Amino acid sequence: MGLKAAAAMGLILVTMAAGFYWYYQDSQKRIQTLSENNARLETAVQTNEQTISVLQENYEEARQELRRVNEEFSRIRKQNDVLADKLQRHDLGVLGNNKPGLVGNIVNSATDSVNRCFEILSGAELTDEEKNAETPEKANSECPWLFDTSNTN
Repeated sequence: MGLKAAAAMGLILVTMAAGFYWYYQDSQKRIQTLSENNARLETAVQTNEQTISVLQENYEEARQELRRVNEEFSRIRKQNDVLADKLQRHDLGVLGNNKPGLVGNIVNSATDSVNRCFEILSGAELTDEEKNAETPEKANSECPWLFDTSNTN
């Protein structure tokens, strides 16, 4: 019986050793897999942080651009209000019927001034007369906002 018990104990020990060996190998594979997954996650986190940083910078740039556009829009609104005020002060229909020559000259002169505004906006150089004007309104009454105060004397 001693030999059978020893053989049974040996079989149990071999089975336990095989189980521990399998458990060790399986644990090592899991550790390796988890380490690889952790490295991927760290890379993903780093990429996400960089993406968030870029998005925040882009958001700030967009916010500043929106502020600039809103300021420009407000400035244009004021310019439109000035033009609307000019047009409201005069009834061109009545004036045109009563004094067609005068109104025609005024409209033609204003059209020339507006055309000059388009030229300046398109990149044309300022004339000496425009550069030496005392005020932006004297440089061009239709678009005085185009004349920087540093260009006038």
